[in-house]
Amino acid sequence: MDTEWHTGLAGEPVLLLGGRALYRPQVRALLLADLHLGKGDTFRRAGIAVPGGGTAHDLQRLDTLLATHPARVLWILGDLLHGPAPRAHWLAAWQAWRARHPELRIRVLRGNHDRALDADALGVEDAGIEQRDGPFLLRHDPRPTRGVHVLCGHLHPLAALPGLRRRWPAFWLREGLSVLPAFSAFTAGVVPRQRPGERLVACVEGAVIALPPWPR
Repeated sequence: MDTEWHTGLAGEPVLLLGGRALYRPQVRALLLADLHLGKGDTFRRAGIAVPGGGTAHDLQRLDTLLATHPARVLWILGDLLHGPAPRAHWLAAWQAWRARHPELRIRVLRGNHDRALDADALGVEDAGIEQRDGPFLLRHDPRPTRGVHVLCGHLHPLAALPGLRRRWPAFWLREGLSVLPAFSAFTAGVVPRQRPGERLVACVEGAVIALPPWPR
Protein backbone atom coordinates (compact mmCIF):
# COMPACT_ATOMS: atom_id res chain seq x y z
CA MET A 1 0.00 0.00 0.00
CA ASP A 2 1.10 3.58 -0.67
CA THR A 3 2.25 5.82 2.17
CA GLU A 4 1.07 9.00 0.45
CA TRP A 5 -1.84 10.02 -1.74
CA HIS A 6 -1.35 12.73 -4.36
CA THR A 7 -4.25 15.09 -4.84
CA GLY A 8 -4.99 18.76 -5.39
CA LEU A 9 -6.63 21.24 -3.04
CA ALA A 10 -7.46 24.82 -4.02
CA GLY A 11 -5.43 24.36 -7.21
CA GLU A 12 -2.26 23.27 -5.41
CA PRO A 13 -0.79 19.74 -5.43
CA VAL A 14 -0.60 18.24 -1.94
CA LEU A 15 0.26 14.89 -0.42
CA LEU A 16 -1.93 13.23 2.18
CA LEU A 17 0.43 11.10 4.25
CA GLY A 18 -0.33 7.81 5.96
CA GLY A 19 1.57 9.24 8.92
CA ARG A 20 -1.46 11.54 9.52
CA ALA A 21 -0.07 14.76 8.07
CA LEU A 22 -0.43 16.86 4.93
CA TYR A 23 2.57 17.96 2.86
CA ARG A 24 2.73 20.92 0.47
CA PRO A 25 5.77 20.19 -1.72
CA GLN A 26 5.72 23.55 -3.53
CA VAL A 27 6.44 25.44 -0.30
CA ARG A 28 7.98 22.55 1.71
CA ALA A 29 5.39 22.82 4.46
CA LEU A 30 4.24 19.96 6.69
CA LEU A 31 0.85 20.34 8.39
CA LEU A 32 -0.65 18.31 11.19
CA ALA A 33 -3.38 18.74 13.78
CA ASP A 34 -4.15 17.64 17.32
CA LEU A 35 -0.78 16.52 18.64
CA HIS A 36 -2.15 16.73 22.22
CA LEU A 37 1.21 16.74 23.99
CA GLY A 38 0.82 15.74 27.61
CA LYS A 39 -2.53 14.00 27.29
CA GLY A 40 -1.24 10.95 29.16
CA ASP A 41 0.11 13.15 31.97
CA THR A 42 -3.25 14.89 32.25
CA PHE A 43 -5.05 11.56 32.56
CA ARG A 44 -2.59 10.20 35.11
CA ARG A 45 -2.91 13.35 37.25
CA ALA A 46 -6.66 12.69 37.23
CA GLY A 47 -6.05 9.17 38.55
CA ILE A 48 -6.71 7.40 35.24
CA ALA A 49 -4.17 4.66 34.58
CA VAL A 50 -2.79 4.99 31.04
CA PRO A 51 0.57 3.80 29.67
CA GLY A 52 3.46 6.25 29.33
CA GLY A 53 5.62 6.93 26.30
CA GLY A 54 2.92 8.38 24.07
CA THR A 55 4.69 11.69 23.48
CA ALA A 56 8.01 9.99 22.65
CA HIS A 57 6.24 7.70 20.17
CA ASP A 58 4.47 10.61 18.46
CA LEU A 59 7.73 12.58 18.20
CA GLN A 60 9.46 9.56 16.62
CA ARG A 61 6.66 9.43 14.04
CA LEU A 62 7.13 13.12 13.36
CA ASP A 63 10.88 12.57 12.87
CA THR A 64 10.08 9.91 10.27
CA LEU A 65 7.81 12.29 8.36
CA LEU A 66 10.38 15.09 8.39
CA ALA A 67 13.08 12.71 7.14
CA THR A 68 11.00 11.73 4.11
CA HIS A 69 9.29 15.09 3.49
CA PRO A 70 11.80 17.87 4.22
CA ALA A 71 10.05 20.96 5.52
CA ARG A 72 10.94 24.60 6.02
CA VAL A 73 7.88 25.12 8.21
CA LEU A 74 5.76 22.86 10.39
CA TRP A 75 2.20 24.07 10.91
CA ILE A 76 0.26 22.65 13.85
CA LEU A 77 -3.44 23.27 13.30
CA GLY A 78 -4.44 23.51 16.92
CA ASP A 79 -4.22 21.43 20.09
CA LEU A 80 -0.46 21.16 20.28
CA LEU A 81 -1.11 20.74 23.99
CA HIS A 82 -3.61 18.80 26.01
CA GLY A 83 -2.93 20.41 29.37
CA PRO A 84 -0.59 22.80 31.24
CA ALA A 85 3.09 22.43 30.40
CA PRO A 86 4.90 23.24 33.70
CA ARG A 87 6.65 20.22 35.26
CA ALA A 88 4.93 17.83 32.86
CA HIS A 89 6.99 14.75 31.98
CA TRP A 90 6.53 15.28 28.27
CA LEU A 91 8.00 18.79 28.28
CA ALA A 92 11.63 17.62 28.46
CA ALA A 93 11.02 15.19 25.61
CA TRP A 94 9.54 17.95 23.45
CA GLN A 95 12.37 20.37 24.24
CA ALA A 96 15.00 17.73 23.38
CA TRP A 97 13.17 17.04 20.10
CA ARG A 98 12.98 20.76 19.34
CA ALA A 99 16.73 21.13 19.93
CA ARG A 100 17.36 18.50 17.23
CA HIS A 101 15.45 20.63 14.69
CA PRO A 102 16.74 24.16 15.29
CA GLU A 103 16.23 25.29 11.68
CA LEU A 104 12.61 24.15 11.48
CA ARG A 105 10.07 26.93 11.81
CA ILE A 106 7.11 25.73 13.88
CA ARG A 107 3.92 27.80 13.75
CA VAL A 108 1.06 26.87 16.07
CA LEU A 109 -2.57 27.81 15.54
CA ARG A 110 -4.31 27.88 18.88
CA GLY A 111 -6.91 25.20 19.54
CA ASN A 112 -9.36 24.70 22.37
CA HIS A 113 -6.73 22.82 24.44
CA ASP A 114 -3.99 25.44 23.96
CA ARG A 115 -4.99 27.87 26.69
CA ALA A 116 -1.68 27.23 28.49
CA LEU A 117 0.44 27.58 25.34
CA ASP A 118 3.84 29.12 26.20
CA ALA A 119 5.43 29.61 22.80
CA ASP A 120 8.84 30.63 24.17
CA ALA A 121 9.14 27.59 26.44
CA LEU A 122 8.22 25.29 23.56
CA GLY A 123 10.35 26.99 20.92
CA VAL A 124 7.40 27.69 18.61
CA GLU A 125 5.58 30.67 17.14
CA ASP A 126 2.12 31.51 18.41
CA ALA A 127 0.26 32.07 15.13
CA GLY A 128 -3.01 33.03 16.79
CA ILE A 129 -6.41 31.66 15.82
CA GLU A 130 -6.02 31.55 12.03
CA GLN A 131 -3.58 32.38 9.27
CA ARG A 132 -3.88 32.76 5.52
CA ASP A 133 -1.12 30.87 3.68
CA GLY A 134 -1.30 30.81 -0.11
CA PRO A 135 -4.71 29.49 -1.22
CA PHE A 136 -5.47 28.14 2.26
CA LEU A 137 -6.88 29.45 5.51
CA LEU A 138 -5.35 27.53 8.41
CA ARG A 139 -7.22 27.18 11.69
CA HIS A 140 -8.27 24.62 14.29
CA ASP A 141 -12.02 25.08 14.09
CA PRO A 142 -13.67 23.31 11.11
CA ARG A 143 -15.65 26.33 9.99
CA PRO A 144 -15.98 27.03 6.24
CA THR A 145 -15.09 30.47 4.91
CA ARG A 146 -16.34 31.70 1.57
CA GLY A 147 -13.71 32.09 -1.15
CA VAL A 148 -10.86 30.17 0.52
CA HIS A 149 -10.05 26.52 1.24
CA VAL A 150 -9.85 25.85 4.99
CA LEU A 151 -7.37 23.33 6.44
CA CYS A 152 -8.24 22.44 10.02
CA GLY A 153 -8.45 19.77 12.72
CA HIS A 154 -10.39 19.39 15.98
CA LEU A 155 -12.87 16.68 14.91
CA HIS A 156 -10.48 13.67 14.85
CA PRO A 157 -12.28 12.05 11.87
CA LEU A 158 -12.23 8.27 11.53
CA ALA A 159 -12.95 5.97 8.59
CA ALA A 160 -14.83 2.67 8.71
CA LEU A 161 -13.30 0.22 6.23
CA PRO A 162 -15.46 -2.54 4.73
CA GLY A 163 -15.23 -5.79 6.69
CA LEU A 164 -13.23 -4.32 9.59
CA ARG A 165 -14.57 -3.40 13.01
CA ARG A 166 -11.66 -1.10 13.82
CA ARG A 167 -11.88 2.57 12.84
CA TRP A 168 -8.88 4.40 11.35
CA PRO A 169 -7.81 8.06 11.46
CA ALA A 170 -8.74 9.80 8.23
CA PHE A 171 -8.64 12.98 6.22
CA TRP A 172 -12.15 14.28 5.60
CA LEU A 173 -12.23 16.12 2.26
CA ARG A 174 -15.18 18.46 1.88
CA GLU A 175 -16.09 21.31 -0.46
CA GLY A 176 -13.81 24.19 0.51
CA LEU A 177 -12.69 22.51 3.74
CA SER A 178 -10.37 19.62 4.61
CA VAL A 179 -10.18 18.18 8.13
CA LEU A 180 -6.89 16.52 9.06
CA PRO A 181 -6.79 13.40 11.24
CA ALA A 182 -5.54 13.70 14.79
CA PHE A 183 -1.78 13.22 14.72
CA SER A 184 -1.57 11.84 18.25
CA ALA A 185 -1.93 8.08 18.46
CA PHE A 186 -3.62 8.54 21.86
CA THR A 187 -6.92 10.05 20.72
CA ALA A 188 -10.46 8.97 20.09
CA GLY A 189 -12.55 10.23 17.19
CA VAL A 190 -15.79 10.04 15.26
CA VAL A 191 -16.87 8.67 11.89
CA PRO A 192 -18.25 11.79 10.16
CA ARG A 193 -21.65 11.99 8.52
CA GLN A 194 -20.62 12.63 4.95
CA ARG A 195 -22.52 14.63 2.39
CA PRO A 196 -22.63 13.74 -1.30
CA GLY A 197 -19.27 14.18 -3.02
CA GLU A 198 -17.23 14.17 0.19
CA ARG A 199 -14.62 11.51 0.77
CA LEU A 200 -12.40 10.01 3.45
CA VAL A 201 -8.76 9.05 3.06
CA ALA A 202 -7.87 6.56 5.78
CA CYS A 203 -4.46 6.28 7.47
CA VAL A 204 -3.85 2.57 8.06
CA GLU A 205 -0.57 1.56 9.73
CA GLY A 206 1.34 4.27 7.87
CA ALA A 207 -0.40 3.66 4.54
CA VAL A 208 -3.22 5.63 2.92
CA ILE A 209 -6.44 4.24 1.50
CA ALA A 210 -8.64 6.67 -0.42
CA LEU A 211 -12.25 5.63 -0.08
CA PRO A 212 -14.70 6.38 -2.91
CA PRO A 213 -16.52 9.71 -2.74
CA TRP A 214 -19.83 9.60 -0.94
CA PRO A 215 -22.56 8.92 -3.54
CA ARG A 216 -24.38 11.89 -4.94
